[in-house]
Amino acid sequence: MANARSGSLATILFLFMSSAALHKGECQSTTCGLFHYVNSCCVLLRCLFLARRCMILPSGAAQDPVVSQNLVTDNVTVVEGEMAIISCRVKNNDDSVIQLLNPNRQTIYFRDMRPLKDSRFQLVNFSDNELRVSLSNVSLSDEGRYVCQLYTDPPQEAYAEITVLIPPGNPIIEARDEVLSEGNETEMTCTAMSSKPAAIIRWMKGDKELPGKPKVELTYDKMYTVTSRLTFTVSKEDDGVPVICIVDHPAVKDFQAQKYLEVQYKPEVKIVVEFPQGLTREGENLELSCKFRGKPEPQRVNWLKVDDDVPSHAVITGADLYIENLNKSYNGTYRCVASNSIGEAYDDYTLYVYDAPTTTPKSTTATTTTTIITTTISYPEINQDTAPSTEPAAHDSRAGEGAPRTVDHAVIGGVVAVVVFAMLCLLIVLGRYFARHKGTYFTHEAKGADDAADADTAIINAEGGHTNSDEKKEYYI
Repeated sequence: MANARSGSLATILFLFMSSAALHKGECQSTTCGLFHYVNSCCVLLRCLFLARRCMILPSGAAQDPVVSQNLVTDNVTVVEGEMAIISCRVKNNDDSVIQLLNPNRQTIYFRDMRPLKDSRFQLVNFSDNELRVSLSNVSLSDEGRYVCQLYTDPPQEAYAEITVLIPPGNPIIEARDEVLSEGNETEMTCTAMSSKPAAIIRWMKGDKELPGKPKVELTYDKMYTVTSRLTFTVSKEDDGVPVICIVDHPAVKDFQAQKYLEVQYKPEVKIVVEFPQGLTREGENLELSCKFRGKPEPQRVNWLKVDDDVPSHAVITGADLYIENLNKSYNGTYRCVASNSIGEAYDDYTLYVYDAPTTTPKSTTATTTTTIITTTISYPEINQDTAPSTEPAAHDSRAGEGAPRTVDHAVIGGVVAVVVFAMLCLLIVLGRYFARHKGTYFTHEAKGADDAADADTAIINAEGGHTNSDEKKEYYI
């Protein structure tokens, strides 16, 4: 409390002397000097009154300042080098004086006057209810508790904590291995130096986040250095993928560093059939192409036949294999082998040569005889010959005439079997039909023969004009 009294008294005397010096420099005449002298005395009396009211000068028992809700302020967080705003606000002011003190209890502003020589402090606003001060180019030494003080009985105080953030330097990412081989383990480190508070480091490999092992160190200047270590196993899919070190700190955003992986891997091999597109048959040609990729690029590509030699007339051009005039002796497994400094890989193609294409014989539609049973009503005077009527089908289907079909023997045999079976079934049906519909012929010549005593009488009766001749009928097939 003694320190507070001494500081406040010094502030009052400073204000008085400043006012007197100012007025002395402005006035040259005796009348003007006398007027300002009286004014200075009034200022001094007012200051003494304020000092007594605030218990700055000894006058009875001293009273400690209290924290009151009538005087409010806010904590401030600012990045080093930027500007901080300190605001002291009074809800209900009875014409009491507001002042702002630094963490060492030195007066920064007394009302609207700045006793402190630090020009980084500037008055932003002053009224009966607020004292607002700015502090530019904030440094770590400015961090601490600032005091807003209201001269009442007892004095009221409010505290504003200024926290200074110091961003880390550019993150440094380092890799143990510059060039990797698939399946190997590697290690990377990322360092964020000289920050306050300590930074948080995260790792990303492509779209996947990986866990690291952080280590935090406090330096002599109350700064923090954070180092994170990442260990993982690489595959061929990691080639060209970025590994990103992300630094999270309240003073910076999107702070990161990255390093691209270079992974070497053995070749990947695939055999592609360029010709033919369908089945391979005798007499045709075969063209195979070997597709591969690896890192480093494969320098050697070989074709071989498993358990046998490649045909002598086969042509190998780089990664392509060409065989003319295939026959079944070429059947087997053909292999393409590619290799680089990491290893080798291969792919197999199994060749099976089918029979040469055959021409399908022209198909002929079987001629079917259809017997039409007709019933004719005949009269005696009309004579008609009875003869069967047949109409053979004249359709001959030759699918693809002039263009032989290429089919397998199994397909041809199946078609022939179906045709033979259909013909047998048709013959059986026709035989049963004719057996059930045998015709009986009745003519007028035999009419009356059943009633005659002898042959002559029967002929006479048949040739005569009988009355029942209208009932004579004739049936034929």
